[in-house]
Amino acid sequence: MFQNICIKSFQAVSSVTLYRHVFKNKGTRLRHIGAAILSSGMAAYAATKYKAEMAKAEIDTVNFMAAPITDIKKLSQNPNDMKTKMELLIMKMQAEVCHALEAEEDEGTTFHVDRWERPEGGGGITCVIQDGRTFEKAGVNISVVQGHLPPAAVQQMRARGKILQEGPLPFFAAGISSVIHPRNPMVPTVHFNYRYFEVKNADGSVQWWFGGGTDLTPYYLDEDDSKYFHLTLKEACDKHDKTYYPKFKAWCDDYFHVKHRGERRGIGGIFFDDLDTPSQEKTFNFVRTCAESVIPSYIPLVQKHKDDPYGYSERQWQLLRRGRYVEFNLIYDRGTKFGLYTPGARYESILMSLPLTAKWEYMHMPSPHSKEWKLLEVLKNPRDWLGTGNATK
Repeated sequence: MFQNICIKSFQAVSSVTLYRHVFKNKGTRLRHIGAAILSSGMAAYAATKYKAEMAKAEIDTVNFMAAPITDIKKLSQNPNDMKTKMELLIMKMQAEVCHALEAEEDEGTTFHVDRWERPEGGGGITCVIQDGRTFEKAGVNISVVQGHLPPAAVQQMRARGKILQEGPLPFFAAGISSVIHPRNPMVPTVHFNYRYFEVKNADGSVQWWFGGGTDLTPYYLDEDDSKYFHLTLKEACDKHDKTYYPKFKAWCDDYFHVKHRGERRGIGGIFFDDLDTPSQEKTFNFVRTCAESVIPSYIPLVQKHKDDPYGYSERQWQLLRRGRYVEFNLIYDRGTKFGLYTPGARYESILMSLPLTAKWEYMHMPSPHSKEWKLLEVLKNPRDWLGTGNATK
């Protein structure tokens, strides 16, 4: 365990070093995120019976935030099943992200861990911080659910080009979803989601695909931050296919478009869905690399800005921008819609992405050439941060 902590600490420090080297930020006090990644969610493992099961299992789950949704014996017996691989990946990523975020909070501020089960099949683990000094609301949620697709979900999938047979369609879905709403307006909000989906047709054939992405929503534009964030995602994509970043960056700009406002939710990142090539294993490896890029892409930005000064006007602008965030999630977001359509849905977890506080002000418009205006210009006209050229999905 000590070796794993050292490795994670080195990786975190390396990401901070890269940020300093590339953009040479002055006056920035970045502190190591790895030294404090000593778990705080271990209370979930207090039960003696569960510890005994873990000791017998071939799969190491000791650092997870709670017990896996699928029975540990079943996971151990099916290590090569993609459903097993995806569940273990999202459990691992949930714990690593939670511990990295806790390291940026005051001592004693930890995630509330809520493991829940779904009567129709499966369940999830919702981890939330509320009213922290650094994070006003931070949620990291995993879900592993199964059952039969509801008609509304089938209709939505067919609208995206999926060819689904008639009749009851068994499905399996596993994913991790997180939205981090910081307290300081100078720290951007980040969202990431990575998921795997299977649908079994009446003839026994199985359709599978992956989806997900990571995107940044700043309240005040820092161009160095934006370039660093996109560079980290590009490096993750380039390990698998150099066409991925420009394609998925353009897809992200298109997807997170608040159409009735004529602006994007943030400065983008990457987004993809229905990804089922070149192979299941290679696509899974790509998704894993993207998920592992979340901490190094975001934590240095938190460390850089969480103690920046701000006043009343900056806070009000932050609340207005959060209102736009809410509008997108409730009107357009595909994952939110699927969750709300699914029987037995747990609405507290689905709506975890909404901020603790937000604001809507009638006909608000920032002053021309102000810092707020500068952000709005980028939201209306997405920028090619790394000069990779325009791409279409």
